[in-house]
Amino acid sequence: MSDPATKIAAVLNSWAEDARLVHVEQVPARGARTAELDRALPEKLLEHLPHTQFWSHQAQAINLARSGESVVIATGTASGKSLCYQVPIAESVLDGATALMIFPTKALARDQLLSLTSWEVPGLTAAAYDGDCSPEERSWVRTHANVLLTNPEMVHQTILANHRRWAKFLQELKFVVVDELHTLRGVFGTHVAHILRRLRRLVRFYGGEEPTVIFSSATIGEPAQLASGICGHEVAVVQQDASPSGMRSIALWNPAEASDGERWSINAEAALLASRLISAGLRTLVFCGSRRGTEVVASALRDSLDESLAQQVRSYRAGYLAHERRQIESELLSGELLGVVATNALELGVNIGGLDAVVMCGYPGTIASFRQQLGRSGREQLASVSVLVAAENQLDQWMMRHPEELFGRVSEPAVINLDNPYVYVPHLGCAAFELPLSRRDAEYWPTQLDEGIRRLVIEDRAVISSHETPQGPEQTVRWAGRGTPAPTIGLRSASRGEFRIMTSAGQMVGTVDEARAYEALHKGAVYLHQGAAWMVSELDLASMSALVVPADGDTYTQARSSISIRLLSVDDQRPVGASTLHLGSVEVTSQVTGFQTKRVSTHEVISRDVLDLPPVHLQTRAVWYTFADHVVQAARVDPTELPGALHASEHAAIGILPLFTICDRWDVGGVSTEWLPETDSPTVVIHDAYPGGAGIAELAFGVADSHLAATLEVLQSCPCVDGCPSCVQSPKCGNGNEPLDKDSARRLLEATLA
Repeated sequence: MSDPATKIAAVLNSWAEDARLVHVEQVPARGARTAELDRALPEKLLEHLPHTQFWSHQAQAINLARSGESVVIATGTASGKSLCYQVPIAESVLDGATALMIFPTKALARDQLLSLTSWEVPGLTAAAYDGDCSPEERSWVRTHANVLLTNPEMVHQTILANHRRWAKFLQELKFVVVDELHTLRGVFGTHVAHILRRLRRLVRFYGGEEPTVIFSSATIGEPAQLASGICGHEVAVVQQDASPSGMRSIALWNPAEASDGERWSINAEAALLASRLISAGLRTLVFCGSRRGTEVVASALRDSLDESLAQQVRSYRAGYLAHERRQIESELLSGELLGVVATNALELGVNIGGLDAVVMCGYPGTIASFRQQLGRSGREQLASVSVLVAAENQLDQWMMRHPEELFGRVSEPAVINLDNPYVYVPHLGCAAFELPLSRRDAEYWPTQLDEGIRRLVIEDRAVISSHETPQGPEQTVRWAGRGTPAPTIGLRSASRGEFRIMTSAGQMVGTVDEARAYEALHKGAVYLHQGAAWMVSELDLASMSALVVPADGDTYTQARSSISIRLLSVDDQRPVGASTLHLGSVEVTSQVTGFQTKRVSTHEVISRDVLDLPPVHLQTRAVWYTFADHVVQAARVDPTELPGALHASEHAAIGILPLFTICDRWDVGGVSTEWLPETDSPTVVIHDAYPGGAGIAELAFGVADSHLAATLEVLQSCPCVDGCPSCVQSPKCGNGNEPLDKDSARRLLEATLA
């Protein structure tokens, strides 16, 4: 295997004079550091391990897990995190214990199953338990498996809801693995946190000991805090990566530097760069943000390569059959393919071997994802190269201007919100269905139990009964609702209801939260599901369903809406510059009033249509800035400019917020107004886009000084005159990006932070 260093140097030299190459970062090679375990592993296990020498972080994590201490391993891609939980699990099974391994995707679980079973440890019976299993397979797994590999949905709906079938497994449960912790943010992470509390509660009921939880994560900020919040108790952290790596070159490519104000195609740029890397003999993976993007880039990439090379390029995305994805993974692992264009499905830890190069079609949104993706390149300590191709949005362009932040910045923390009643109340209902709730359950839900029970009883979903115990009278709470509650709870949403998206043949394309349904599924809307375009032909509010037909993908729609906000409570406030920042609960009322249809290629408006839909109310968490009259006057913003100044500030602030927390602009919304009754002043509100809040507002409150300064820098640095997608225009604006006044917004924030 030849060292790709010479090929990489030649490619980078050929780009050296191109204005689009704005920065190249060189990360030197790193040698391995090894360590011994605190106590030797059993001989009957040692002979089955793939190797018996451990890197220092692996030894540290294994020592903690073997001592019964929960731990989160937050080290880089390909740093051997799997071994940190595989070894303790294999050892525990020799003593009759069981283990539950939870992965966010079926592909990851199946990949780990292959790895673990390849050890051929006597007595270790591992099995995948997911939606692809037949009833016969599920019965076999319940009877025989002592290591279960599954996903959060199966734990929630199948194992916990039918726990009596799993009594022996739960009684002997010693380890719980939660892989890819960094994906458990916001509402999804909050759901998983309550699922783990329900799991711990049932283990105790069956007489088992408190299981040790082992988390695996990308290098996120404050991993121990997130892990502790997810599992409900203290978690140690291991994050000093001791694995070896070759020299990495990371290039930043900004098409804006050579565009002369013209729009560019990020897909075409990514395909061009990938073709140069592949032609140089470098095995290359291209990451795209959507399923449609993967197909567009893959097609353009094949067209730009010699025929012999083009045949060795494949696309990889959701929507492919499982055996097709496994075949591509196998061909990547074996080295048969020279290029793969994929969605972020390959960002996670599926084993695809080492690659020489990665091209990112747009900044993936967070430092954590950026490091995960570039970590996919690098084979056996050999040199590798990654190229980040910037899109037009605020965050990508900010990163191009601040490469030192991209490489030196601490990874953003992910957040959850355990006190979101739209999440914890349904899970308390599930817990009451599984076992009657009692005062002892405050151990798992200390701040949520009383209010959750009150809401369940008021809604006739639970009843309180009293009975005598040896310790005296005790009250318990039993489920009284209709049917089993778990199937009614979607883990990716906090909404009580979801709209189903159906074809005329009865095929379900997907679902959309009730809160977003009118905006995304109105009649005439073009709906993108994993990159495929559909047009909504009918929206049935009574059945909560939308009928769709295939669309050509040449057009897209933008809903227009009116929006108002009511401040419900103020939990905290503080000055940020000359403004005052507040944190609290709000009610957002929005009504979709119409939509525009635009051409994808030129963004020209083809038609405008009026809609008559009912208003939607969202109670959530928010932060809001208020600006005193003297600040507005100091900024020389007159009354006619003020609405555009506030609106532009809101857009810029939302666009740059992912720099400070693991979220994207679709996780938050905003409202700006020159006068709000509750504040009696000009106000900009940034709110969580989920009922009850996902924890983003709380984090935004804490980082507001840095966030507002970065927002101002976006306005000051963008070279456009009137505002563009790189500074103040938003793809999700319900008012069609009107009014926007970039210059007034800049003056307002300069006066605020002067």
